[in-house]
Amino acid sequence: MLAKGLRHAASLVGILFSVSLITFLLMNLAPGDPALAILGETATPESIAALRDSLGLDLPLWHRYLSWLGGVLQGDLGHSFRANESVAGAILQRFPVTLELLIGAQVVALGLAIPAGIYTAYRARSAADKASLAISLSFVSPPPFLIGIVLVYVFALQFGMLPATGYTPLGESIVGNLRTMALPVLTLALFEFPVYMRLLRSDMVRTLQQNFISLARAIGLPPWRILLGHALRPSSFSLITVVGINMGRLIGGAVIVEVLFGLPGIGDLLVNGIYQREYLIVQGVVLFVGVFFVLINIVVDLLYGLLDPRVRLDAARR
Repeated sequence: MLAKGLRHAASLVGILFSVSLITFLLMNLAPGDPALAILGETATPESIAALRDSLGLDLPLWHRYLSWLGGVLQGDLGHSFRANESVAGAILQRFPVTLELLIGAQVVALGLAIPAGIYTAYRARSAADKASLAISLSFVSPPPFLIGIVLVYVFALQFGMLPATGYTPLGESIVGNLRTMALPVLTLALFEFPVYMRLLRSDMVRTLQQNFISLARAIGLPPWRILLGHALRPSSFSLITVVGINMGRLIGGAVIVEVLFGLPGIGDLLVNGIYQREYLIVQGVVLFVGVFFVLINIVVDLLYGLLDPRVRLDAARR
């Protein structure tokens, strides 16, 4: 399994090179001038030309890309044009907020989906199973920002239970942090929960039809032990895969949610970087997200071996 992880890690280089190149080209070929965005519409052509020269924006694209890539290989993602702050420092400062949002959303989504998936699989084709399908469609159909708006209207405006926007750091107040993160986390969790529940339900329905489950029933094991001890584990492979993929994909949803709820995460940093034509910030954030996404998938592959010994044996044969 370690050799398998190393093979996956080797593919990281090619993937990240492609991601960085595409992002660089998209940002630099898009209309707009960072120098003009920094100086404003009243800037003179001479001042714009001088700023472009000082920022290296007059250099050829290939030269600028290779210079940036050389810095990345040395751990330097560059500096912001406007604030002159380290891009890596800005990302690391904001990433804990995004990570808290992602982990919280996954924990809440799985906390809702696993019990519901197990119960609906056990009661397949019952009224509860049909009701769960209707609930799933009602949550998975609208985009996350619409779910967030509804939650804000209900819990912040109507009942005043939770703040609509803002962020309280965890080190400042645990209760305040949980209050400010509750609605953003719930917004993403309610969007992911139906997918997890229906996926686990489908896999468990097939598992419950296997011979070893029939044997467990025949020897008199209670239903809860059959479901949790024998059926859940082999039914979790697809769920683990989707959860791992979603950790990277959820950052896309986190961008909108962070802007909607005023969270100072890397999604908010990315949006501001696009609006302000901060090429280096956008490139740094996308590269960081790419690394995060690939590493999560490597961890998911390694977890397969922990859940199913057959995976370890197959990897050893190779």
